[in-house]
Amino acid sequence: MLPYHLRVEKGASMGSVAVEQRKRELRKTFKQLRRDLGDEGRAKADAGIEARLLALPEYEACNVLLAYLDFGPEVRTRGIIQAAWDAGKVVALPWCVPGTHEMRWFKVDSFENLVRSKLGVEEPAPLDENEQLMGTGERMLALVPGLTFDAAGYRLGYGGGFYDTFLATFDGVGVGLCRQAALSCDLRAEGIIDTHDLPTQLVVTEEQVIRT
Repeated sequence: MLPYHLRVEKGASMGSVAVEQRKRELRKTFKQLRRDLGDEGRAKADAGIEARLLALPEYEACNVLLAYLDFGPEVRTRGIIQAAWDAGKVVALPWCVPGTHEMRWFKVDSFENLVRSKLGVEEPAPLDENEQLMGTGERMLALVPGLTFDAAGYRLGYGGGFYDTFLATFDGVGVGLCRQAALSCDLRAEGIIDTHDLPTQLVVTEEQVIRT
């Protein structure tokens, strides 16, 4: 059984206002949950997630890793990024285009010279010569953040819509990184998944790999 069991009454329907309210409630719940894990609990889970991710055949096969750079209590990705560099893979980080819900990806080869955004997130400098373009035929794997994922690969993010927009046209492999304690049963049953919400192909926790 999945450890974090969330669901609404069968057949329940929610209007748009109620949906947004429910999303706010769930975001608050899962932010508190990851705080409750503490530094030691998060670090232990993240080490397990990293080990499982690096053992994936999809990771082995990719030559371009599209990675988010962890911020605050998010699942850590810096070890994964370093391992990708060590393996000779190209690593690209996202740059959020101001005033939009879109991201552009730029190649990086170190954790230096990143620019801190207004939200405090470290981003690459948007230099055209470093841009990693989509649709180039390269084997790409994208690490997708979220407050929670379910067994179908659906996620609850932070509300910016950036990854929803990205996944709509991404033709590589999307991998959700999620601590086991934050895994949900069925986010569709919560009534918060819309037609624009797309699942990842895999969800990796410290205990299992879910192929959706």
